[in-house]
Amino acid sequence: MNDDTMIPDSADVEKNKVMAIIAYLGCLCLVPLFAAKDSPFARYHANQGLVLLLFSILLSGVGFMIDIGMLSFVLLALRLGILVLMILGIMNAAQGKMKPLPLIGGISLIN
Repeated sequence: MNDDTMIPDSADVEKNKVMAIIAYLGCLCLVPLFAAKDSPFARYHANQGLVLLLFSILLSGVGFMIDIGMLSFVLLALRLGILVLMILGIMNAAQGKMKPLPLIGGISLIN
């Protein structure tokens, strides 16, 4: 187990696992904030989903403004990276883990 992995309450995980998974599906990251607002497990994953959404929006804005040559390849690689992080987040949520995602796991927008 990674030192950064937090151990969630098993009852919280079972009750809010679907909310945690939904948190990684784009704008749906806000659903757990309202539907499971008292769940530390759902809020943790909602935070990571929100950070991913914001990075995705930022990347789309940059891609819209600059879409030339080699930079297009870099933007595509970054988009694939976001997709990989989404899949990792969904897998962690489905397995009942509160494990920070690589690169963005330390960013906290939701307390």
